[in-house]
Amino acid sequence: MASVVFESASRTYPGTTAPAVNNLNLTVNDGEFLVLVGPSGCGKSTSLRMLAGLEEIDTGRILIGDRDVTNVAPKDRDIAMVFQSYALYPHMSVAENMGFALKIAGKSKEERQRRVLEAAKLLDLVPYLDRKPKALSGGQRQRVAMGRAIVREPQVFLMDEPLSNLDAKLRVATRTQIAALQRRLGITTVYVTHDQVEAMTMGDRVAVLKDGLLQQVDTPRNLYDHPLNAFVAGFIGSPAMNLLNAPVSGGKAMLGDLAIDVPSSAGASVTVGIRPESFTPSTKGFHVLAEVVEELGADAFVYGRSADSNVDYANKDEEGAQVIIRWDPKHPPKPGETITVTANPALVHLFNSTTGERIK
Repeated sequence: MASVVFESASRTYPGTTAPAVNNLNLTVNDGEFLVLVGPSGCGKSTSLRMLAGLEEIDTGRILIGDRDVTNVAPKDRDIAMVFQSYALYPHMSVAENMGFALKIAGKSKEERQRRVLEAAKLLDLVPYLDRKPKALSGGQRQRVAMGRAIVREPQVFLMDEPLSNLDAKLRVATRTQIAALQRRLGITTVYVTHDQVEAMTMGDRVAVLKDGLLQQVDTPRNLYDHPLNAFVAGFIGSPAMNLLNAPVSGGKAMLGDLAIDVPSSAGASVTVGIRPESFTPSTKGFHVLAEVVEELGADAFVYGRSADSNVDYANKDEEGAQVIIRWDPKHPPKPGETITVTANPALVHLFNSTTGERIK
């Protein structure tokens, strides 16, 4: 096993001016499951491909263990990659697909069979070893692709959105299998996804990227409770955190009649971050016009608009320019109703309305 280190690694594609990955400094500990997450175009897949040797590094370097692999060919990096597409050979059986890399490496037939069988047992693929890929479901094909990586016994697993081709129910089941399998094997894993729920449920730590820049790397819990900026706050969590620009008067940010204490250095306005579950009904406070009510059985979520003129949306240029409130599922409001809520001050996040950096 081995750690992975990005040291000031950057990549700018020919014909572009902005780096796809800009000065990335990141350490993945030995045996850790680290998830790279962010919106499309943030540089997460490029970072993974740089580690795999499939993209050149313009500046900086990458280490696997104590070895500088910046200029080492992909086949010599002792990594195994699982792609979004399963990339299985259609004319080969499951066993042949899983053992093909070992055959190319010159391993004996007995060694190949032993490793393939061990991986098949881990992945519940033993009954399917003689089948061709076309006779398998999408989830089974993805497990074969995982098995092909496992049999190589690499120092590092690289996974590039391996679940995105699966339906929602199968994706949930497979992500728990992958996380459990990685913990059992203890192999250092770097996993790329755009799905923050996947990131939060699978990773030991999660690295959030935006526009090629690393925003924050931390445990899922700390990312959720202590986001370093408004971008991370709005990206991590489902439903998303409410981000609202509010004027500051007398040391308090005002959301309607809801007054929130702010530091004296905050300026004339701040971005207030409140998660949907941090609101509670009140007779006085922040007023929201309910537009849609999602009743989910154990939960209900109210989607609406601020009914207070002194409140603006920090993300008004995005589809998320709305207020989301978790509500008692037994007594949800009706669409068109105006509801009044307050928030626990200990659960309110404050960000600089210009830079987006955390204030408290």
